[in-house]
Order: sequence, then structure tokens, then C-alpha cells
Amino acid sequence: MDDRVLITGGAGFIGSHLGRHLLERGYRVRALDNLLPQVHDGSPRPAYLDDDVELVEGDIRDRDSVERALDDVDTVVHLAARVGVGQSMYEIAEYTSVNACGTGVLLEAMMDKPVRKLLVASSMSVYGEGRYVCDSTPIEAVERKRSQLERGEWEPRGPNAERLRPAATPESKPPSLSSIYALSKYDQERMCLMFGSSYGVPTVALRFFNVYGPHQALSNPYTGVLAIFAGRLLNGRAPAIFEDGEQRRDFVNVNDVARACILALERDDCDGEAVNVGSGESVTVREIATRLARVLGREEIQPEISCKYRVGDVRHCFADVSLARRRLGYQPSVTLERGMAELAGWLEGQVAHDRVDHANAELAARGLTL
Repeated sequence: MDDRVLITGGAGFIGSHLGRHLLERGYRVRALDNLLPQVHDGSPRPAYLDDDVELVEGDIRDRDSVERALDDVDTVVHLAARVGVGQSMYEIAEYTSVNACGTGVLLEAMMDKPVRKLLVASSMSVYGEGRYVCDSTPIEAVERKRSQLERGEWEPRGPNAERLRPAATPESKPPSLSSIYALSKYDQERMCLMFGSSYGVPTVALRFFNVYGPHQALSNPYTGVLAIFAGRLLNGRAPAIFEDGEQRRDFVNVNDVARACILALERDDCDGEAVNVGSGESVTVREIATRLARVLGREEIQPEISCKYRVGDVRHCFADVSLARRRLGYQPSVTLERGMAELAGWLEGQVAHDRVDHANAELAARGLTL
């Protein structure tokens, strides 16, 4: 395989793992990354980034950097984005600029430097609340009212106050955008799919669920929840959980995500579509905090349940991955037990700067927690 793949955001958590998997399959890999200090702590080149990945340092919004990165490229995996629901609600201009405008710069540059295929990282956040059923009837337009949350009533209700059961969320569920981050990820998804359709570039949007694994930024308080909990536990502090901790999520290992990306690159069965990438299983946030404490040997540290709500959060959302299985041959292979054990091994000797309290104070000062 002699194709060169450009990964935007390629020095980040998911990008670095994908780069390694691509190199193992014989691809040449180039990464475009701005090495944002919030993620990389000022490192000029992350130590975990494979030596054979060509790194172009630059901002996705800078046309010159993007054009330089696109030289002699066959395919593009667009991962570059600002990430974090809470932070997006007060850094609105920055998230919109990087995620939407940055994608626009990339797509315009690709008009002059066409590629064979384009993948874009979308997010489970575009669904808002996941799918629910009442008895056996799907209820897809579910939202929680602020007045309900102020009373500490966390579970969504049906149109006539019926009790609902969360179910796996398929791609057919209409988007319900509850944060600036979700809106910006949907912008990225739709922009890339429109571009692909208009310019004849096969394009796939991969809706990632809660990705976890080694090399996640432990000191970034807006990264994935498992990394945030790990950073707290490494500092002897309790994982801080909003609501009652019973909200359900789908945690998918980063190596499964990388394999899904390669399947989408090499097969054409999902071209022009959005596809879920998750584990197909769900677990509560409280349980994930308890299990992580156990694998780290910190069983005595119990999670801190705030019984507060964070604006932009959803109650339950986990993936139906049957489309990816059927069309791409995707099969999640890393169980949560094995993935957490691997994560615990990597965490030994890691140092995390705990910035969660500062981040939560920022949200509270802006009225974004109840």
C-alpha cells in the first residue's frame, strides 16, 4: 500500500493511534496539527506519535498550512476539532471557528488538490438524547426541560409523562443538537458529505461515541470522561459526576475506532453516509468511575455525585452499530474489561494536572450548571 493519508488533528489521541494502524498496513501517513497546549501541554512533538508519521504543524484554519499538508495526498481523515461540550458553551466563537470554518478551509483547499476519499469524525453528540422506547414504541424526540432538571428529575419522560426505556441509537434517529459542540460537529459532518456529493469525492462521516484508551490528554478537563476520572484518581481525588451517575454511555476503545476508520477508507459500502462507531454496549457513568478506581487499585476512592446538571449534557446515549457491522464488517473486539486494564497499565507513571475544579467553576460562573 503506497497511498499517503493526511490525518488532520493527527497528533491527537485518536489520530496518533490511527496513524500507527495505517503505518502497519503500509500506508504513508502525514499529520496536520496545531499542537494546542490544552491538549499537548506545550510538547513540540508528542512522544507517543510514531516516528514514521510526518508532522506538519499548522492550524486547520490556515490555508497555507492546509495546502502544504495536502501535497501528494491520496485520502484525508478529518479529525481536527475543538472537543468538549461544556467549554463549547462559553467559547462559542472558538469552537465555531475551528470546527466549522476550519472544515471550510480544508474543503476549499481540496477543490484545488482533489483526493480519492474523505473521512470526517462526527460525534454521538449530534443525537442529543439517544433513542427511547415506551413499551415497544420508539420515542425519538425527547428533551429534558430545565424545570424538570431543577427538581432533580433526571430521567426523560414521554409526551404524556410516560416512563421511557433507553435503547441503542441507530443512525436513523434525527439529530437533536443540545450544545455548541454538537452543532459544530454536525456542521462538519454535513459540510463534508455535501462536498463529497458535489465534487464526486467518496465521503463517510463516522459518529464516534465515548472513545477511550492510552495517550488521552489527562490534564485536559474537557476530554473524554474516562481520562478525566483517571486524572482525578491519579491525584488521589474522587471522580466528580454530574446528576446521579446513572446516565448511560457507550465506551469504545481507540483501537476499535482506528480499525473502523481503516474499514471505511478501504471499503465503499458506506460512502455518502453517516455511520456509528461504538462498542454496542452501555454502562453507567457511576459504574465506569467505580471500575476504573478498582483497576487502578484506588477502590477506597468513591465517586463524588454532585446531583447537579450541566447545560448541554444528555441522559442516555449508546450506539446501535449494526450498520457498521453489516456494511463495513466492523466488529468491536476490545472488551471494556481488557481496554480498562490496558488503560491502567499505561496510567502507571503518568502525571496529570487536575484542572476539573477550575473547569467546573468556569461553568458555574456562567450559569451553565444547575
